[in-house]
Amino acid sequence: MPQAVTAIVPRAQRIVRRDPVLTIAAVLAVASCALVPPDAGYADYVDFRTLGLLFSLMTVMAGLSRAGVFSAAGRALLARTRSGVGAIMALVLLPFVASMLVTNDVSLIAFVPFALLVLHMLGLEGASVFTVVMMTIAANLGSMLTPIGNPQNLYLFSASGMGVGEFLLLMLPYAAASGALLVASVLLYGARHGGLPVSSDAGEKDLEPQEAHIRRRTLAPWVALFALSLLAVARVVPVVLLAPVVAVAALLVDRTALAEVDFGLLLTFVAFFVFVGNVGRLDAVSNLLASLVGGNELAVSVAASQVVSNVPAALLLSGFSSAWPALIVGTNLGGLGTLIASMASLISYKQVVEADPAAAGRYLARFTLANVAFLAVLVALALILM
Repeated sequence: MPQAVTAIVPRAQRIVRRDPVLTIAAVLAVASCALVPPDAGYADYVDFRTLGLLFSLMTVMAGLSRAGVFSAAGRALLARTRSGVGAIMALVLLPFVASMLVTNDVSLIAFVPFALLVLHMLGLEGASVFTVVMMTIAANLGSMLTPIGNPQNLYLFSASGMGVGEFLLLMLPYAAASGALLVASVLLYGARHGGLPVSSDAGEKDLEPQEAHIRRRTLAPWVALFALSLLAVARVVPVVLLAPVVAVAALLVDRTALAEVDFGLLLTFVAFFVFVGNVGRLDAVSNLLASLVGGNELAVSVAASQVVSNVPAALLLSGFSSAWPALIVGTNLGGLGTLIASMASLISYKQVVEADPAAAGRYLARFTLANVAFLAVLVALALILM
């Protein structure tokens, strides 16, 4: 084998392992190009509004996280908590609420390491698996309430032309039910474990709010950019203006935030846009998929999400159905279930396993059981409401 090929193979393997969804999307896009050779029609495939919003929000969220906002909020809340159940409840509700505004993956990146530290200081390491599983479910379910909570919402919201109020009303019953289920789960866990008592001074010093250092110099610009991003989501500010402003501001304020942007996700979107666009021009295939999806959007969205995760499922299925409410509800609920149903879930899994490799099996078992239970209840609610 030539030396150049020998060097390329390991590099390709690393790319596949690091981002298998992007790899699959790229393969599908290239394969579809063989069936529909590139032409001027390709220019209409890509939803640049969604890409611009995603880039801007990911950059701003990285900046706010680096400014210490999320850590400070968590520490301030937990500083007022003196019981094990109260601490776990706070840790679970933090990503549930935060993900409505800062996306599910960002809230997990910010709060899971913090939660593991807090539980260690309180002597509640035995509750780590339960807590992180509930935090992951909370982030995935809280994020479904708003158009900016996760990537598929941002895309489907933009593609559907819905108003913000209409979107919120659609998802409010599911978010409310999810919040009630999370609270009930934590209370039940606490009751089964004797209330999870902790000593009165456990971790008290470490949880003082002032120890969460906020980089005040960078806070104001990121808050302003976040407000500007919300105006762009509401279609008050054009995205063609937002994205360059965010990029330039990031270079001036904290260029490391740009390095934390998930460009792989942006490329995944582009690849799926190309694939869906090409398939849509193959009448036989397009008609077959449309017939399979049509009228079954909720079930197909949930099922597809279990295999390819909910973001690719949203991109694929939206090319063959315009039943937006069913697609939005289905892909959001579809984030529950398997570990890859929502790619954000992998963030928690990786952090738990890095902290305690022996917990991998227990985590996967509890994660799957809890996700299936939540999914069954929420799908039943969807069947009633839709």
